[in-house]
Amino acid sequence: MNRVQNKVAVVTGGARGLGLAGVERLCQEGAKVLITDIDAKEGEVQRARLAGLGFDVAFEVQDVTQAETWGSILDGAITRWGRLDVLVNNAGVGFIGDIESCSLADWRKTLSINLDGVFMGTQTAIARMRVNGGSIINIASIEGIIGEPLVVAYNASKGGVRLLTKSAATHCARKGYSIRINNVCPGFVETQMVANAVAQLPPDAAKAWAETLIKRVPQGRFATPAEIAHAILFLASDESSYMTGSDLVIDGGYTAC
Repeated sequence: MNRVQNKVAVVTGGARGLGLAGVERLCQEGAKVLITDIDAKEGEVQRARLAGLGFDVAFEVQDVTQAETWGSILDGAITRWGRLDVLVNNAGVGFIGDIESCSLADWRKTLSINLDGVFMGTQTAIARMRVNGGSIINIASIEGIIGEPLVVAYNASKGGVRLLTKSAATHCARKGYSIRINNVCPGFVETQMVANAVAQLPPDAAKAWAETLIKRVPQGRFATPAEIAHAILFLASDESSYMTGSDLVIDGGYTAC
């Protein structure tokens, strides 16, 4: 218990799915958490629910692609709680599309949210963590390690996140900043984002894809958001003090095959 007691965390895309599971886990272990999300209604619903459980949480609307919001979001957490210890760059999207069918609009939107947002968040957080240190946790994916024909833009964005993290982590370490930057690389997780991506396929194709995918996972199932949230908690805590620039892969054995 109290593994992140009194640490201050900001979690983007924290109103649902994996982000919300991370928020809940951090709160349960004593953190004060600022949830950000583009969905104002759901964000406020979750803030009120968690506050009602006695957790110290706040919510701010944020579009992670808008550079001008980043400073005010992180400074708001510092003003409210006096410090910033953890940033979880979780906000992301996924569209079905192979290299022939992916539209330029979907490509640009995917990279704007999944990669540009992580770049801006990481850069802005480093500027505020240089003196006292902190942990930046970037939600990458096994789709940044392997190639999946149906999600070319998502593959590119998450591969970019992995190497951005490694570059930034080694930079901070060489500079002597006490800032650790790591990736969480989930496999397939039972979230709305995955459901929305599958829903872009015709019903028969979606069913066949899901069945094939499950067979490729040695553990025979998708992860729950809570299982990935444990990794977020670990990287936010001092237990991971000797980890930086690392990929924490949680995929039921998918990439081991």
